[in-house]
Amino acid sequence: MTKPKAIVLRTAGTNCDYETKAALELAGAAAERVHINRLINRDIALSDYQILAIPGGFSYGDDIASGKILANELKYRLGDMVREFDAAGKPVIGICNGFQVLVKMGLLPGDKYYKLNTTLTFNDSGFFECRWVYLKKSNTKGSRLWLEGLPDVFPLPVAHGEGKFITMDKTVLDAIEGNKQVIVRYSDTACETAAYPLNPNGSANNIAGICNAKGNVFGLMPHPERFVYRWQHPDHRSGFSDDDGFGPGLKIFKNAVHSVK
Repeated sequence: MTKPKAIVLRTAGTNCDYETKAALELAGAAAERVHINRLINRDIALSDYQILAIPGGFSYGDDIASGKILANELKYRLGDMVREFDAAGKPVIGICNGFQVLVKMGLLPGDKYYKLNTTLTFNDSGFFECRWVYLKKSNTKGSRLWLEGLPDVFPLPVAHGEGKFITMDKTVLDAIEGNKQVIVRYSDTACETAAYPLNPNGSANNIAGICNAKGNVFGLMPHPERFVYRWQHPDHRSGFSDDDGFGPGLKIFKNAVHSVK
């Protein structure tokens, strides 16, 4: 069977592209790291791929704001390509800086005009937060695509300075909640509300990741590509790995691959 093709978008400052490519390949995809200029110059077409991943890092040095320049390139130079990809229901995942890109271009939480009504801003702590967190998954259309087979609570690492998810006003936050677009929230092991440091940035409603209304576009601050093997967790016996020694992060990529096979 032909492997689904995954594109891992990179640019200056991206630094998690190799790990994301490796995770997608481990999940069964044929993954390729592609510089954004190849799409802008029309050397290749986004439509040739079945999965789009925007990995973590510090694209363009996070000048202006984290992910903003790459977001503008995608929105204003590749908007038609991205719209077509999204309209086809193909999986799109933005991790950390990739999540920042998705919200700052308006692809999340999702609007046909790519309206910017949410953002990811500076952590309440004022520090770069690099730690393991617990995520509680929600019962949504997006979680059924991306998180199928994962436990209700599972750990992933975070590493960011601008990870606080906020909306422009309360009506937007209410709409995201009402539409069941929150996929994962920061939590403790008992699924209780998380305070700092379990919520490392102060995100509204402990939101760690959201999807669009269809569920095919997923953005999250924690890094699933950094917990695909048991030994990547500081406690190898944590019980969050499967019987084959793979971490929960791999399941997210496997679900994406399975959805397009």
